[in-house]
Formats: sequence, C-alpha cells, structure tokens
Amino acid sequence: MAVNVETLEKLERKITLTLPVSVIQSEVDVRLKRLARTVKMDGFRPGKVPMSVVQQRYGYSVQYDVMNDKVGQAFSAAANEANLRIAGQPTITEKDGAPEGELAFDAVFEVYPEVKLGELTGLAVEKLNAEVDEPAIDRTLDILRKQRQTFSQRPADQAAIDGDRVTVDFEGKIDGETFQGGKAEDFQYTVGEGQMLKEFEDAVRGMKVGESKTFPLAFPEDYHGKDVAGKQADFLVTVKKIEQANLPEVNELFAKSLGITDATVEGLRADIRKNLEREVKFRVQSRNKQAALDAVIEKAELDLPRAAIQAELGRMVENARAELKNRGVKDADKAPIPEEMFRPQAEKRVRAGLVVAELVRANGLEAKPEQIKAHIDELASSYEKPADVVRWYQSDRQRLGEVEAMVIENNVTDFVLSKAQVTEKAVSFDELMAQQGQQG
Repeated sequence: MAVNVETLEKLERKITLTLPVSVIQSEVDVRLKRLARTVKMDGFRPGKVPMSVVQQRYGYSVQYDVMNDKVGQAFSAAANEANLRIAGQPTITEKDGAPEGELAFDAVFEVYPEVKLGELTGLAVEKLNAEVDEPAIDRTLDILRKQRQTFSQRPADQAAIDGDRVTVDFEGKIDGETFQGGKAEDFQYTVGEGQMLKEFEDAVRGMKVGESKTFPLAFPEDYHGKDVAGKQADFLVTVKKIEQANLPEVNELFAKSLGITDATVEGLRADIRKNLEREVKFRVQSRNKQAALDAVIEKAELDLPRAAIQAELGRMVENARAELKNRGVKDADKAPIPEEMFRPQAEKRVRAGLVVAELVRANGLEAKPEQIKAHIDELASSYEKPADVVRWYQSDRQRLGEVEAMVIENNVTDFVLSKAQVTEKAVSFDELMAQQGQQG
C-alpha cells in the first residue's frame, strides 16, 4: 500500500499511521501472560499471581510499551516504503477520528536534504606545502635540551639574567593594602619565559641575591584576576636564590638518553627530521583538507535539518561540560551552558557533514580496508612499539570509526583538489606552525 507523505515546509514531512486495536491488544495479552510467569507479589507464589491482578498492576505500562513499539515499527516500515531518509526522531501524536477498530497517529519528522554540489572544476583552492629545514631541527634540539636542563647556584656577585631560575619573596599593594594573591614567599620562576608580567620581569632581571627592590606594576585591563585588572600596584621583591641553567651537550650520550636507535648526533637529527616531517605532513594535510572542504561547502546548496543541528548542539554542550569536569569544576554536569553560543559552529558542522556525505556517495570515495590499515600503520609508526598501537586501534570499533572518517576526509580532499583550480603556495615551517596555532 502506497504511503502518503505530506510536505509541511522545507524538510518537514508528515505521515499518518493506522494500527488495528486487535493487534495491539493481542501483543499486550502475550506480554502480560509472559510477565505473569515470573512476577513476584506478596501473598502469591511465583507464577501463581492471577491474571486480573497482573493486568491491574502492569496493564497500563505494558500497553504503553506495546503502543510505542508498534507505532515505531509502523513508522519505520512506512519510511522504508517511501524511501525516506529520516533526520532525527519523529514527533508522534494520536489522531482523532480513526475508523472503528483502529488507532491513528500523525508522525511529523524531517528528512535529509537534497545536496546540490557546485561545479568542482570552477573552485579556487590554495594548497600549502612546507618542508623541514635545518633551523627547525636546531630549534627542536634546543627544546629537547631545555626539557633536560639542570640548575646550579649562581655565584653571589652575579646578577639574574634570562634563563635563570630565581627564588623570590614579593608583596604587592594597591592603595596601601595587600591584595589576594599579591604576596608570596620562596616563589620560584624562570626569568624571561613570560611567566610573570613584564614590569616584574624587568625589575628582577639584573638583581643579585639578597637585594630588594620596590617598583610600580600596572595590571592589564584584561588580566585574569578581575579584582586587580586595570589597577596600579606597588611591589616589593627580594631575591633569595639565583640558579643558572645548564643545558646538556648535543652528543652521543644525549642521543642515547633520548632512546635514539642510532645513538649519534647524525642519528638524532635524522630522527628529529622524521618526526617533524610527519608533523608537517599532518598539519599541511589538515589545512588543505579544510581549504578544500570550505570551497565546496561555500558553493553547495542545501537546507539544514533542525533535528541534526539540535543533536549537534546537544553533543557540543555535553563536550563542554566534560571539559569543565576535566578542569575540576564543581557540579560541571549541571553547569548552565547556553546552546546558542554553539549554534554557528553546529550549523557549520552539520552542513560540512552533509556535503562530505554527498561527495562520498556521488563519487565512490568510501574508505577502503587497505587505506584504513595504511593510515593506522602511519599513526603507529611514531611510537616505540607500533604493533601495540595497531592492536589498540583495531580492538575498538569507535577508534576504527574515527580512522575511517579521517581516511574518507582525505579521499574527499584528494578528489576535490584533483578537480579544482589549485594554486600551490610554499610556506616555511614556522609559518605553518603559527597558522595552525591561530586556527586552533
């Protein structure tokens, strides 16, 4: 029997469902009899509770469950019959005026939209490429050395310079009163790393052990401490200890301490290059992927299902609460987070998902098993025991699904770039890292 689908507006549709009362009642009777065999009630042995008592106690809830099941089954059957792609859950309400012996329901729901993709050959996409140079390797070496630096006490006649670790007592006052967080003893920090405000850094730089200094400090308007933001304070600081940094030499011993297989300076630099090239590849891939998708999405024409946006909003709010919980915020699961602050991002995600899905469907860009395996192998190659990482991915369906999604996105990116008008742009390693930071 043909299903009558009524269009309400844009993606909203309505179907009227009818169910014979006899079918519902028959299923209710079956479930009540099944329940009577196991239900326990005071004054009756198991399996001996009279059906009338079971029906009185459980009849309403069983009937409610049966109605939900049967209506759900009827809706699924009707949707399949009409070849509808349902977005979200339907809203189902009982309808008056059904024929005798039947119940009628209106199911209102949304369908996924038709996605009209623009002509890919007319798209203009800028594609980045970058290489790892020697200065990038040198800077990474400096970071590795700094992570393993040791400190030794500086001679008493020498002043603090950038890179020194200092131990100080300080007290700040605003209008002659010490403010919360403005006083500390034996406070330790590294000069020149931006841990303290500039005026504080400038004051301590050049001081010697035992010296004290008073200086003014203006808190920025956007300072995280709202009680002092935008205010002027007077600080007294006393230097109690100055320790100079000692960086390890770049030699075979250093390479060995890092677990490098070829424990030579050349082997260390080669290992750093390999890791940086992997990082550059993923960052370039991520940036080019976004540029390709943005170009396609801008030209695509489609309506957005409200149900899909609402589901995405729900996920984003829950993720925000989880993030607050990870930060130790009390009662994070009850935090009042307004959905509307996420709406533009949610709409963008839904639009991107629908466009990508259409590109995949129309051009056969699904992830192949060998592609998924190759991607997992590449992800695992940077770890000490790649085989363990491969098993970790393969043992969890959700993790495999995430890899599959990445592979599909890569397939879509390659396909779009093969059709679009691509302009190549070379960027330096530093530019690439800075761009990625700004996007994040």
